[in-house]
Amino acid sequence: MPPAPPDTAPPPAERPAPVRFQEAFRFWLQLGFISFGGPAGQIAIMHAELVERRRWISEARFLHALNYCMVLPGPEAQQLATYIGWLMHRSWGGIVAGGLFVLPSLFILIGLSWVYVRFGDVPVVAGIFYGVKPAVTALVLQAAHRVGTRALKNGWMWAIAAASFVAIFAFSVPFPAIVLAAGLIGALGARRWPAVFALGGGPAAGCQHYGPALIDDDTPTPPHARFSRRHLLAVVGCGVALWLLALGALAATQGWQGTLTQMGWFFSKAALLTFGGAYAVLPYVFQGAVEHYHWLSAAQMIDGLALGETTPGPLIMVVAFVGFLGGWLHQVGGPDALFAGAAAAAAVVTFFTFLPSFVFILAGGPLVEATHGKLGFTAPLSAITAAVVGVILNLALFFAYHLLWPQGLGGRMDWAAAAITLGALLALLRLKAGVLPLLGVCAAAGLAVQWLAR
Repeated sequence: MPPAPPDTAPPPAERPAPVRFQEAFRFWLQLGFISFGGPAGQIAIMHAELVERRRWISEARFLHALNYCMVLPGPEAQQLATYIGWLMHRSWGGIVAGGLFVLPSLFILIGLSWVYVRFGDVPVVAGIFYGVKPAVTALVLQAAHRVGTRALKNGWMWAIAAASFVAIFAFSVPFPAIVLAAGLIGALGARRWPAVFALGGGPAAGCQHYGPALIDDDTPTPPHARFSRRHLLAVVGCGVALWLLALGALAATQGWQGTLTQMGWFFSKAALLTFGGAYAVLPYVFQGAVEHYHWLSAAQMIDGLALGETTPGPLIMVVAFVGFLGGWLHQVGGPDALFAGAAAAAAVVTFFTFLPSFVFILAGGPLVEATHGKLGFTAPLSAITAAVVGVILNLALFFAYHLLWPQGLGGRMDWAAAAITLGALLALLRLKAGVLPLLGVCAAAGLAVQWLAR
C-alpha cells in the first residue's frame, strides 16, 4: 500500500467519492494479508489507510468504534474492521471485512501446521523452533509489561493483578472464574470508589483532521445503522441459530464426545473470555486443549504461538493451530485423511471462535452509532484488565518452565535457551524491536546452537 501523505501536507478540501463494494472488498482482502504486528500494528495500518489516506471515516468516528471494540471480548482489530465494513456497506460489508481479516491467516496457518507435523523433526526445522520458542516467551513477558503499564494505575489494580496471579498459579482457578470475580469487584468497587475503577475512554478531544471524510464527524447515521429492536433480535437470533446448527450438526455426525464437537463447544466458551487480547485467554486454552482434552502438548502449544506470531491476522488465530494438531493427532478424518480432518478441525475452531465477534458488532453497532462521544470503558472492564496482567504473567512462567527445564526441575537447565530469551526480552523492551525481525534473529540463533551442539 502507498504510504499515507505526510503530516505537513494541507488536508484536502473535497470529500472522497462513495466507495463501491468491490473497491472495499479489494482493500479488506489486501489488509488480511498484511495485518502483521498484533492489534496495535493492525489498528495503526487501518488508521493510516482508512482515516489518513483514503478518508473513508473520520478519526473521531474511528476512535469511537474502536472504544466499543476494546470493551468487547474478542480481537479488537478484527472487530473494528467488521464495524467499519458494516457501517459502509451494511451487514454483508461487515461480514466480508471481518471474514477477510481472518481467512488469509487461516489458510496460511493450515499450511504451516502441515509443515510442522510432517517436518518438525527435521534438524533445520527443529533448530528454527528452538530459537523461536525463547522469543515467544519474551513476547508474553512483554505483553504482561505492556498491559500492566496501561492497567495498573493504583494499589487496587495491583492487588487485583496479584490476586489473579496467585489464584491461577497456586490454586489453578479457571480463567472464567477469575474474569467473573474481577468484574464483580469492579462493579461493586465503582459504587464506592468510582475514581479508582474508572478507565478513560472516548475519542480524544484533539483528534487530527485529515480533510473531509466519507463518514465524517457530522455525517448522519445511515438508515441501516440506526437502532431498532427488530434488527437487534434478528441479528442475535441469526447468530444463535448459526451456532446451534453448527454445533448440532457436529453432535449429530460426531457424537457429543467427538473431537470436533468438543472443539466447537470449548472454543465457543473461549471466544467469550478474550478480554485483554489473545494472551489473556491463552491460559484458558492451555487448561482445556493441553491438560484436559490432550489435543496437543505444552511444547507444541508454544510452537503454535510462534507460528501465530509470524502470520498476519489476530494472534488468537493460534487456535487454528490447536485445532489442526488436535484433528491430526486424534485422526478426526480417519487414518487415510489426516490432512482433511485436521484442516476441518482448524476451520471448526476458527468458526466458533469468531462467530461471537460478528454478532457483537452487527447487533451492537447501532447502539454505538447513537452514542457518539459518550461510550467509555466500564469499571468491571478496568478490574478485568488488571486481573489479565496476573494471568499473562502466569502464562509467561508456564512457558519459561517448559522452555528452560524441558525435563522438569530435576533436569538440567537449558542455558542457551535462557540466553536467547534474555536477549529477546532486552531487544523488545529496550530496543523496541519488531516481532518479525526478532523472530528471524532468534531462529538464526537457534540454528547456530543446534549446529554447535552436534
